[in-house]
Amino acid sequence: MKKTVIIAAAAAFAFSITASAQQPADVMKITQEPDIKFVPSTSTPGAAQAVLLGDPSVPGQLYVVRNKFSPGTFSKPHFHPETRYIQVIKGTWWVGSGPVQDLGKTTPVKAGGFVVHYPNKIHWDGAKDEETIVQISGIGPSGTIRVDTNGQPVK
Repeated sequence: MKKTVIIAAAAAFAFSITASAQQPADVMKITQEPDIKFVPSTSTPGAAQAVLLGDPSVPGQLYVVRNKFSPGTFSKPHFHPETRYIQVIKGTWWVGSGPVQDLGKTTPVKAGGFVVHYPNKIHWDGAKDEETIVQISGIGPSGTIRVDTNGQPVK
């Protein structure tokens, strides 16, 4: 009898720590990692993006996106019209600035690091030897304007 009570109590305890409740949608929005759907980039092969909150194209709207870079994937030199706040979630993100891309002149930012990209400043970034994920937030409208080696927008 005593052994049965102990087993039942242990099972109840185990159930209580694994059981979960659905939180009200008007209180919070929860997105679990398996539910994040990355869409391949049409401009940077090997990169993908998932929108977690908002719409980056809407003026005045807060947005949060995640960008994933496969090993060896870098964006081309570009700038954005808005300030962007970037948290490195996974891997090492390599960042560089200026209109000429030189992977030897990058700064590594490891998981946990934070970067601010100021508006209209030319930069480029990506992953060298490991998958890298960054989370970016800003206020729309967002945009990515590629530039040539003279720093002029590419048409």
